[in-house]
Amino acid sequence: MNGLRWTTLAGNERTEFLGTGGTGVLSFATTSDEPPASLPVSYGYYNADECFYFRLSFPPGSSKEDLLENPVSFVTYSETADGWRSVIATGTLEELATAHPESVAVQGMWAVSIPTVDIFDRPRDEIEFHDFRLDPDQLTGRKSVPE
Repeated sequence: MNGLRWTTLAGNERTEFLGTGGTGVLSFATTSDEPPASLPVSYGYYNADECFYFRLSFPPGSSKEDLLENPVSFVTYSETADGWRSVIATGTLEELATAHPESVAVQGMWAVSIPTVDIFDRPRDEIEFHDFRLDPDQLTGRKSVPE
């Protein structure tokens, strides 16, 4: 490997890469002397508002709920036939529980496809989930450059 070369992922390429959903890592900011709290998650992406949607659970004993108001970064990455692609979004999460059903946020949630991943120690119907939206303050994408 001679060196890692990359270029910016154009908006249309970013939209194609993100599709309507997939998987990535959501990281919550913590205090300056602690590492970020990072979680593998499934996401939905709605191109019309360039927002990400998440369905998060809060198991008993989890500290995740305490971090919800902290800034977040979300990263998704994949190796494609044309090389690697990645997207990073930063901002804060907005809980959708109290959002009006006709709001842009709720309409976006209904338009996405969040993959279901069963990684829980009990059936999904016994786990409480909350819906969130990330309207990024910053949204960037990169792709590898062929040699």
